[in-house]
Amino acid sequence: MQPDPSNGTGVVTGIYITDGAGQPMRGVDEVAAVAGAGLDADRYLRGTGFYSARPREDGGREVTFIAEEAVAAAADEAGVVFEPHESRRNIVTRGIDLNELVGLRVRVGSAAFDVVDLCTPCAHLEEVTGKPVMRALLNRGGLRTRIHQPGVVQVGDVLDVAGPIPDAG
Repeated sequence: MQPDPSNGTGVVTGIYITDGAGQPMRGVDEVAAVAGAGLDADRYLRGTGFYSARPREDGGREVTFIAEEAVAAAADEAGVVFEPHESRRNIVTRGIDLNELVGLRVRVGSAAFDVVDLCTPCAHLEEVTGKPVMRALLNRGGLRTRIHQPGVVQVGDVLDVAGPIPDAG
């Protein structure tokens, strides 16, 4: 299915995981999202990510998203070759403005994610990639999410806005 930004949908174009901090990201066609933990076989589920020792109370490091369009724009602005897997984000999308999703619940495949906040790029990204992209990724570095409903996400799945995150009260 093609994305349709006019109705709040996008499509997953890549899924990336890695075993540990600083290790190369590898693409997979599908992955299980485990509530309260992260993506199966990814560093944050395993507790081996760069930020694993600094957990967030809101669970916002379980899964990260970034737009394919943002990666391309950052590469162009920085004047370097920069591929989606180098962003260190888990799920790459096309056809939806991710920044507009903060505070919303999105469904992807059989999983649902609560979008906690924007994922601001950090110096660690430049250390790992050796590419000066941090400044170019400001305000387009993707999203931090927590898994609301476990499930499976596949390349080609539609990302659909389900609505606001209900108040935890």
